[in-house]
Amino acid sequence: STKTELPAPYGPWMEIAHDLPQLITSHRLRSQVHQMPQLSARHLRGREELHLAHLVLSFITMGYLWQEGEEGTVKVLPRNLAVPFWEVSQALGLPPILSHADFVLANWKRKNPNGPLEIENLDTIISLPGGESLRGFILVTLLVEKAAVPGIKAIVQAIRAILQLDEETLHKALQELAEAIGEMSKALKQMHDYVDPAVFYAVIRIFLSGWKDNPAMPEGLIYEGVSDEPMAYSGGSAAQSTVLHAFDELLGIRHSEESTAFLHRMRDYMPPPHRAFVEAIHRAPSLKQHVLSSGDARLCAAFNQCVSALADFRSYHITIVTKYIAVAAAKAKARRAEPGDGAGHSAGKPPSALEAKGTGGSHIFSFLRSVRDTTREGMICA
Repeated sequence: STKTELPAPYGPWMEIAHDLPQLITSHRLRSQVHQMPQLSARHLRGREELHLAHLVLSFITMGYLWQEGEEGTVKVLPRNLAVPFWEVSQALGLPPILSHADFVLANWKRKNPNGPLEIENLDTIISLPGGESLRGFILVTLLVEKAAVPGIKAIVQAIRAILQLDEETLHKALQELAEAIGEMSKALKQMHDYVDPAVFYAVIRIFLSGWKDNPAMPEGLIYEGVSDEPMAYSGGSAAQSTVLHAFDELLGIRHSEESTAFLHRMRDYMPPPHRAFVEAIHRAPSLKQHVLSSGDARLCAAFNQCVSALADFRSYHITIVTKYIAVAAAKAKARRAEPGDGAGHSAGKPPSALEAKGTGGSHIFSFLRSVRDTTREGMICA
């Protein structure tokens, strides 16, 4: 079962973390953080406790930074938060910011420990403003990762089969990979049922934003007690998910120079074992070359099925992003323009700094379309 509590001395962190949505919406989080005792990360034992501490400190950090919206940012993260966050980050080889690994991979538990891994039986460990939509956003993303698991296993089998020249096993592995990618698209579809676009756009999104390539924080952030120089880190993004990087490497998909540069930078936000896995696939013999030189029509078709499923998944992701960002932005703009107290309603004004950008700082539509198109181009002629 998932560890959901840190050892007793870390109570002050956990108390704040469990109350984040209330502390942020009532504008009390910053003052609570200022009263937090200075705790050392040295007493955390083992990877599980370290990952939970990173999750807790990253959520507190995002809340602290964005409590007053994009116009009320701060230049300094106070030392009682910055120093332990830095220590935990160094120990894990993760950056000192909320990443996909925190937000999704480390942030779930079963309601009934013996129940299934389905959305009704899942909950987040730490949350931020956004209520049910935030919970849905995190858990649907988790279910996309879960759907990918048989595909990750198939990658390992495929590479082994290439080395052993076992075409039968290779064909089966590729079919399993294509099927897993199809299941990921089905899982992603649940976003519509669990996440309200207006809440995602106006409330949730800002808390995932980083301080690199973000006009709201052009200087970056000073981690007090760590360095006098500001540091810049990208916000949380699905581009940090190991899964798609692994599929791209296996299938030999070549993205544009600009997209590749962004995706490679995102690898620095993965847990080191994940990054090592992606790099190991990169070093393995080329599946594409193997399939081409085999001249086997079945293998060729199975390979193309994987590429096609991956391009379909990316197309569907663009559909989702359009609804949750582009359409939501247009609606928010229209509401802002309405006479009366449009700007005075409780949701506050939605962030404009990231209007056409993803939370990771990419120019989202040109990036996603380019990546989808280069995926399609990875098909091989039968």
